[in-house]
Amino acid sequence: MGTDTVKTAAAADDTAERRREQRGWYFYDWACSVYSTSVLTVFLGPYLTEIAKAAADPDGYVHPLGIPVRAGSFFAYTVSASVLVSVFVMPMAGAAADRTGRKKPLLAVAAYLGAAATACMFFLDGERYLLGGFLLIVANASLAVSMVLYNSYLPQIAPPEERDAVSSRGWAFGYAAGALVLVANLVLFLAHDSFGVSESTAVRICLASAGVWWGAFTLVPLKRLRDRRAAPPEAGAPSRGGWRQLRSTVRDMRRHPHTLAFLLAYLVYNDGVQTVISQASVFGSEELGLDQSTLIVAVLLVQLLAVAGALAMGRLARTYGAKRTILGSLVAWTVTIGAGYFLPAGAPVWFFVLAAGIGLVLGGTQALSRSLFSHLVPRGKEAEYFSAYEISDRGMAWLGPLIFGLTYQLTGSYRDAIGSLVAFFLLGFVLLVRVPVRRAVHDAGNPVPRRI
Repeated sequence: MGTDTVKTAAAADDTAERRREQRGWYFYDWACSVYSTSVLTVFLGPYLTEIAKAAADPDGYVHPLGIPVRAGSFFAYTVSASVLVSVFVMPMAGAAADRTGRKKPLLAVAAYLGAAATACMFFLDGERYLLGGFLLIVANASLAVSMVLYNSYLPQIAPPEERDAVSSRGWAFGYAAGALVLVANLVLFLAHDSFGVSESTAVRICLASAGVWWGAFTLVPLKRLRDRRAAPPEAGAPSRGGWRQLRSTVRDMRRHPHTLAFLLAYLVYNDGVQTVISQASVFGSEELGLDQSTLIVAVLLVQLLAVAGALAMGRLARTYGAKRTILGSLVAWTVTIGAGYFLPAGAPVWFFVLAAGIGLVLGGTQALSRSLFSHLVPRGKEAEYFSAYEISDRGMAWLGPLIFGLTYQLTGSYRDAIGSLVAFFLLGFVLLVRVPVRRAVHDAGNPVPRRI
């Protein structure tokens, strides 16, 4: 057998193994996105609030750890607490993964801890609001850690020219799973009497099913992904706590200022994205007077169209590059949110049009941002850098809701509040335009793709 034949066979084997890993990698999005959709977006907030209200004193307060908290604010405060926990543990997990090279065991621990906490939400009934808060913090923090590890595989399983498409397919898998399970959950919730269960029991089944789904499909990436040997640690290198590790990562990023500049741009426009996701239902119910069923259908529409949007924008990136495609999506976000300001009240059709616009750009913006960042990460620091990325994604999305709330407080108008979010997309656009991504890739020591 000739040398060229051997090389060709080896290349074919490498390609087949890479494709196998990529297919396994997609399935973690498929596994965990159901938690984000069914639990966080739809069911847990209203249900946990009702449990807290049932446990409240005559003045409407609950007293976790002896602190008086309005029952209606308990869910929001718990989400904030989970963010603080996530910010502490994500850098430690990322640094440990890079130092040991054993990402898969850490991914398994985080995924199954989160899945178990979600499945245990079946036991939330009566006045168990503290149990609900604890499980929410564990599940959210576990999801954040697992996403750091999951995202850090991207530079290892996809060469530069494939990352946009691979990242987009991962997001598409996640949105497809979220839509599929949400349909099943809505059938159970809306027809709970036909199934012989109460509305409360139906909600608890929906919550627990997300945990079971998460745990079951995590088996696929754990079977197919493989760990890579890590570079030996520097002699005497200290282990660091969460905040110290984060500071160390940011200091290291200062040696790659263009990577840091991209992360700043992402922080700004992603804050706008996350605020639209979290506040669109408030805008629909309070300003437009839409009922709960309309809002749930809109969420489902976003999930379905986000699949097509992620795949379509992945294809556009092959022709125009990820940076230009993201910039185009930010223009679309600006137009869509600006149009939302003028939506007539009591007209669900136009709200569905708004949801369709959001869905078409949502998945692609997130997917291409992830793949573009993967080019800017120095080799051997994938998990550490993606912990900072994930903090930008999950831990820093507080300014948008604050601006939204302050605008409403000052003007009394949710239209003004939703309109204020346009600033995040405009500023994010300006900051991203200024990032020389080809130079950033080169400075990070990575090969520069033909299109980026």
